[in-house]
Amino acid sequence: MAIEQDHKRFRDIVRGKIRENFKKYITQGEMVGRREKETVKIPIPQIELPKFKYGPKQQGGVGQGDGQPGEEVDGQQSGDPTQAGDKPGEHGLEVDISFDELAEILGEELQLPRIEPKGSKQLESTKYKLKGMAPVGPSNLRNYKASYKEALKRYMSTGTYNPDDPVIVPIKKDLRFRSFKQATQPQSNAVVIYIMDVSGSMGGEQKEVVRLETFWIHTWLKHHYKGLQTRFIIHDAAAKEVDEDTFFKTSEAGGTLISSAYNLLKKMIDEEYNPSEWNIYPFHFSDGDNWSAEDTKYCLRLLKEDILEKVNMFGYGQVESKYGSGQFLKDLVKEFPEDDKLITSRVPNREKIPDSIRDFLGKGK
Repeated sequence: MAIEQDHKRFRDIVRGKIRENFKKYITQGEMVGRREKETVKIPIPQIELPKFKYGPKQQGGVGQGDGQPGEEVDGQQSGDPTQAGDKPGEHGLEVDISFDELAEILGEELQLPRIEPKGSKQLESTKYKLKGMAPVGPSNLRNYKASYKEALKRYMSTGTYNPDDPVIVPIKKDLRFRSFKQATQPQSNAVVIYIMDVSGSMGGEQKEVVRLETFWIHTWLKHHYKGLQTRFIIHDAAAKEVDEDTFFKTSEAGGTLISSAYNLLKKMIDEEYNPSEWNIYPFHFSDGDNWSAEDTKYCLRLLKEDILEKVNMFGYGQVESKYGSGQFLKDLVKEFPEDDKLITSRVPNREKIPDSIRDFLGKGK
């Protein structure tokens, strides 16, 4: 019981430290590369851990004897602070925290409302998994090898086994059947589709902003959809689906044709994600440049006629670049001034990532 209390107290300290440095964690991304399957490693600086302390003098016990205050336990004096040392310095503590805990802190700190999924909240599938042997069961699950072993053990224990006439006849109590357990699992009823402009005007800093923001968006959505699927699309003048690693490492130098990405998104939704069964979240990140005004008009038509009606929300994040005009955001706002399916956000730098996350997730869609 005491151990559980200590563990809870330690977790509370960790949560407090995360809150204290929350903006730094969002904007610096030092933990994004430390992801595991269900947890993320977070470096916690300056956390107070238990340490030994000298008691009153003349009390006896371990640690008593000759010595002066401040002297090292091994008898060596403290080193000269002006000279280079050969010993490692102190380091912060690195702790594991689950994505659910991280999402809770994110929601509390940014005051995000909980998401209300559209359609069925609980799409479940039943799976059956073989788990061992049982003395009863249907004949089609009878395991002849296991049944023979049981019969042989019975013959041996009763002394009736004859090696010169090794005939083994199983009886009812020797029979063994494969057994199974039933497990109900939530199906993947939500998909988030990240789209990024990788044209020449999107540099490394812009891509890092996208990487950090998508990590936090994904953490929040995964908290609400346990079977969340993730897809990635990159585009310059042409679009293609890629894996996550390629999504953040691709460097292109071509022009920008945003409609190529929106056409691929439309195709993906039409062929794989029925809007009546799926909660769909596309997020597009760009610096706002497009090849032509005509292509922008085509993009707006695709959104209006084919995409917005099928998704929970469509997020467009404009990452500022000294080479980008930022015009696409202006065109979106002008064309969709009151459509609550389209949410836009300007991300001029890393420090504005928390505001952008709040823009996208603050409506609980």
